[in-house]
Amino acid sequence: MRRKDREITDINKILKIAADCKILHMALFDGEYPYIVPLHYGYSYEEVENTFTFYMHGAKEGHKLDLIKQNPNVCIEMETDVEPVSGGDIPCNYGSEYASIIGRGTAELVDDVNEKINGLNLLMLNQTGRQFEMNEKMAAAVAVIKVTIKDFSAKARILNNK
Repeated sequence: MRRKDREITDINKILKIAADCKILHMALFDGEYPYIVPLHYGYSYEEVENTFTFYMHGAKEGHKLDLIKQNPNVCIEMETDVEPVSGGDIPCNYGSEYASIIGRGTAELVDDVNEKINGLNLLMLNQTGRQFEMNEKMAAAVAVIKVTIKDFSAKARILNNK
């Protein structure tokens, strides 16, 4: 990480960023160009293995699913608390406040109905703050993507006046 002064290593702060974000950008390999798609997500964190598991849902067929089957290696990015910072009359002094996570890992399609239900429950909890009753019929209606991230970093720029 180039900007060590902005690096976040406290896992509680990283977990707060993951909880505050609502959209995860997942980059996939697509031949000559990367393919990036924004997705709603839910997640869990395994402290012993220092691993995030993200769950996303979508149509049961499509380009992103085809790409995952071809190459499961992905990169994810998410950000929150994005606010512009004025540089006044000096363009190079402009910037923004933010908190973000970037990670590399692998994606897979979830077949197990119980894991699909769990992933959908985590997604709804992260997106709405509410618990819902999911059932097999609901889980069968969508594809659930599981992304396991063991390699991640977080950083933030939050000004002192907040």
